[in-house]
Amino acid sequence: MFLQRSSRAVRSQWCRPQGLSRVLAHGSQGAFSVSRHGFHTSRALQVVKPVLLADIGEGIVECEIIQWFVEPEARVEEFSPLCEVQSDKASVEITSRFAGVVKKLHYDAGDMAKVGKPFVDIDIQGDAKKEDLEALTAPEPSQGQGGSGEALNKESLSKPPEGKTTETVKAEEKAPVGQQSDKPKKSTGRFASLATPAVRHLSKEFDVDITEIEGTGKDGRVLKEDIHRYVESRKSSAAASTPTQPPVDTATQTETPVQLTNIQAQMFKAMTRSLTIPHFLYTDEIDFSQMHSLRTRLNKVLKSSPQDDISKLSYMPFIIKAVSLALYQYPILNARVEIDANTQKPSLVHRSQHNIGIAMDTPSGLLVPVIKNVASRNILSIASELTRLQTAATAGKLSPQDLSGGTITVSNIGNIGGTYLSPVIVEKEVAILGVGRIRTVPAFDEEDRVVKKQACNFSWSADHRVVDGATMARAAEVVKQIVEEPDVMVMHMR
Repeated sequence: MFLQRSSRAVRSQWCRPQGLSRVLAHGSQGAFSVSRHGFHTSRALQVVKPVLLADIGEGIVECEIIQWFVEPEARVEEFSPLCEVQSDKASVEITSRFAGVVKKLHYDAGDMAKVGKPFVDIDIQGDAKKEDLEALTAPEPSQGQGGSGEALNKESLSKPPEGKTTETVKAEEKAPVGQQSDKPKKSTGRFASLATPAVRHLSKEFDVDITEIEGTGKDGRVLKEDIHRYVESRKSSAAASTPTQPPVDTATQTETPVQLTNIQAQMFKAMTRSLTIPHFLYTDEIDFSQMHSLRTRLNKVLKSSPQDDISKLSYMPFIIKAVSLALYQYPILNARVEIDANTQKPSLVHRSQHNIGIAMDTPSGLLVPVIKNVASRNILSIASELTRLQTAATAGKLSPQDLSGGTITVSNIGNIGGTYLSPVIVEKEVAILGVGRIRTVPAFDEEDRVVKKQACNFSWSADHRVVDGATMARAAEVVKQIVEEPDVMVMHMR
């Protein structure tokens, strides 16, 4: 028996060189013979994989595709930008982890993409790491599932790029000059339709396709001025070509439905969840006279010698620091409520860092960026970080890290207007402070003389499930004392 197996092995080894010689002699016929004996020709690694949209921030399950930087059949390198997405918090640029060729875009610009789902197919070429492929690409279906994986690859390979077909392009090239479109083609850069969220929001307000506008910014980017110029030219051309419209009947009520923007839709969901928290309101009047005097003196010093790029201080850094100092005495205001998924029993999770969120009115809507670890910062450091976040929020460049991890929030409505407010608690927090407008009011001094006083109202909202009124009042009193006597703040500086 052993001798029979050995003889078969020898014959098999003897046949393989003969099969190889037939390949060289007979071409394709020989190739078939090689395949029968287990030989195959080597080829470059070519795997079409649906790449998954990675998690871009805590709690984000979907985001809007703002801009594609690639198109089907485009070659991409590692870390090349693929697209820009806009979540309810920030815009993020998604880059490629691999070199390859784009085969399919699963979404168009303006569509909502799901986190963890495929958003682009890339023909990955080269020696990509197996763990990276498994983490960022969807698993291939098995052949026993009806060949769905093969159908996906065939579709992505055979589907032509969106836009004009090859026949259409050839027909336009062969058409006489007089029959071609007289509309001049715009010379735009690679990022012509890329714009800040504020510009995109403006384009939606005017119902303008941003890709039709010739941008004057860097690389052909569209600016606000370009949109206003385009709208004015459109109005002028419409007025010249359209007859005078009859007057609108003001006696009849008309209703026009308007879709919520992505920011508004996410705020709708977040506020709906927040309002399930039982709120109670506590408000008090704060004397800013000494704070006003201290701020005036400090700004004179900073005007002559700016520090950390800060030449002027607002009241907000002092208020933020005062809240942080109060959290040392009342750490419950820095906690969050957590309900066990199995037992449904609530518990309090205390947090060591004071990450104070700042509610900001931005061109994209209400955003709450977070100043991290306020307890370890001084007033200048807080002011510098606050300026950075405000600049990034206005330009629509806040990162998910800037918008995550908050433990308590301060909302300043006073710079717009309003004396009192009832702020809504942010999800995963138990308290929020609303700051009203600082105003000059008459008051009596120690000698009963009428003097001017800088007054401001602080309005606190707290989660009444875990914070009682007395605790909130005591914590608010600590903040009040520090703001009214800011020299006390020096003793607590770290």
